[in-house]
Amino acid sequence: MATYAADAPVLDNYHAVVSAFSDFLTVAIHTILYERDIYPRSSFLAARKFNCPVRQSRHPKVCKWIQDAVAAVEVEMLKCTLSNVSLVIHAPPPSSAPLERFLFSTAAFPSLPSSEVLTPFNGSPPPAADLPEQFRATISRLSTLSSALSPLPPDCSFTMVTELRDDADIHPPLAPDTPWIAAEPRLQKQRKRNESEAQPGSTKGKDLGGVKTTPIRNVESGAFVMEMWVEEGKAKFEE
Repeated sequence: MATYAADAPVLDNYHAVVSAFSDFLTVAIHTILYERDIYPRSSFLAARKFNCPVRQSRHPKVCKWIQDAVAAVEVEMLKCTLSNVSLVIHAPPPSSAPLERFLFSTAAFPSLPSSEVLTPFNGSPPPAADLPEQFRATISRLSTLSSALSPLPPDCSFTMVTELRDDADIHPPLAPDTPWIAAEPRLQKQRKRNESEAQPGSTKGKDLGGVKTTPIRNVESGAFVMEMWVEEGKAKFEE
C-alpha cells in the first residue's frame, strides 16, 4: 500500500493555500479516474491520504500527466488568475463530446499580487487538522458518487480545463513556452468586461452548465474556500 506525504497544512499564507489545493487536486483526479472507470480498476493501487483509503494509478504515464497538469495549474494559481479548474471526461471518437465536468471552483480564493504569496495572513490560521478532515469527507463523497451518476461509455478520455478570472489585466497563458492551449469553443466561458457586461464577441460555450448538476461538497478553512460539483452534459444522455 502506498502512502502520500504528510498532509496537515498550516494555511498561514497564500502559497500554503495553493499547495494544499494542488495536493487535494492530485488525489481527486486519481479518485475520479478510478471511480468513473476511465482505466481498468486493476491498474490502481491502494493508498492512504488525509487519513483515509484512496486509489492511485500505477501507470507511470498517467501519473506523470497528472503531476504535470497539477503543476501547471499551481503556476497559474500562484498568479491568482484562475476562477475554476475542471476535469472533463470526453466521449470516445468521433464525437469526443464532453460527458462530465468535475469542477473545482477557486473563485473565492484570495486575489493578491504575486509578490505577496508568502506574506502571512492577518489573524491566526485555522487548526492544521481542519482542512484534511474536510478533504477526507470530499474524497469519501467522490468515492460514492458513481451511484448518483449515469454510466459512461467505454474508452472515454479526459483533460484538464481552467477558467480565468474576469479581471481586465488577466490574459490566457497561451505562449509557446506554456503547457496550455485554448479550450474548444463549446467549453469556453463568456468573458465579462464587468459584472453586468460581456466582452464583445464573447459567448458562452454550449456545453457549459450541462443538463444535470450534482453538488459534491464545499470546503472552507480560513482562506481556503472551494466549491466542488459535477455537471453531466447533454451528449451523455444522447449516447
